[in-house]
Amino acid sequence: MSKPKKHKIIFTGGGTGGHIFPLIAIIRELKKILPTETLLLYYIGPQDTISKEYMEKEGIEIRYISTGKVRRYGGFKTRIQDFLDIVFRIPLGIIQSFLHIYIISPDLIFSKGGYGSFPIVIMGRFFNIPLLLHESDAVLGATNKLLQKFFAEIFTSFPKTEGVETEKMLVVGNPIREEILEGDKKKGAELFKLKAEKPVIVIIGGSQGSERINDLFLSALTGFLQDFEIIHQCGKNNYKAVFAESNAVINDEKLKESYHLFDFFDEEKLKHAYKCADLIVSRAGSGSIFEIAANNKAAIFLPLTESAQNHQLRNAYLYASTKSAVVLEETNLTSRFFLSKIKELFSPIKQIRVMEENSKYFARPRAGGIIAAYIKEYLTRNE
Repeated sequence: MSKPKKHKIIFTGGGTGGHIFPLIAIIRELKKILPTETLLLYYIGPQDTISKEYMEKEGIEIRYISTGKVRRYGGFKTRIQDFLDIVFRIPLGIIQSFLHIYIISPDLIFSKGGYGSFPIVIMGRFFNIPLLLHESDAVLGATNKLLQKFFAEIFTSFPKTEGVETEKMLVVGNPIREEILEGDKKKGAELFKLKAEKPVIVIIGGSQGSERINDLFLSALTGFLQDFEIIHQCGKNNYKAVFAESNAVINDEKLKESYHLFDFFDEEKLKHAYKCADLIVSRAGSGSIFEIAANNKAAIFLPLTESAQNHQLRNAYLYASTKSAVVLEETNLTSRFFLSKIKELFSPIKQIRVMEENSKYFARPRAGGIIAAYIKEYLTRNE
């Protein structure tokens, strides 16, 4: 009896949570539909803590490469960084990618894009390895736009993704981890020590937190706590400062009971936070938008103004057009207006319930499964 064929797949991406978490979702779905013993899965990209932590948990072999990018901002120091990246780091990454691909000899390369994927995609093309891409945002990223002619198919999150060659585009949504949908309101109330006397607002500044969102919120902290119970993920690097400032601001012990501060939400905390929330305040990365939509939650988005191609703003407004969310741009946004806007949404609360209902029509929780099925069909069609 012949041994089952091994399927070798390289996953690559920029190294941020927005790249890594969708890949994790796809990998988990692949493991459901193909025997684990037939899968040889690799992650190759820039070295960072997120990929190391999450890919290792999934049993994925990790290989790091040198990466670099051309920045569209800054002065003399930035130009020096660009020079070093173009002359040294990117060529080194291409050489490393050549060796990895030559040794692994993959059946398929799946890219989440970003500058960290550039060397692998270039060498994948050189070796004539089939290439697939998923673009998370409403506008094709600079690296993806440059390399899109190399990809056989381009999966997109948004129906109107700017810059994609339409004949290659397959709209599937942004892959989310199925486990993120398995939160429990009762378990969440115990985990976060909720009093359940007021509406619950969950504030998330992305995987690293957001100093500007923290500052905006803390400036009106007591006003928030009078009417709402708050679960606040402030970011690991910001935790000490936020903890100290919030303790200094809140003088009423009763109000302190309504404030629940965390440095970071792991998968377990995040799924329960989503379930407990009446409203979520978040940046507008595609991953956050599709997780919030899949959990059928109302949201306020504060797009990151420095995001490449202003993609967070475009993501946010595309989603808000479904009347599932409100977009507040940071320019000239005051804490007083921020608080009054949230109070307005809860008066009456049925506005929140309408937003929750509308989110169901945007959510695409099966995106990871659809992509995994496509990969399986490609890998097994000639067996």
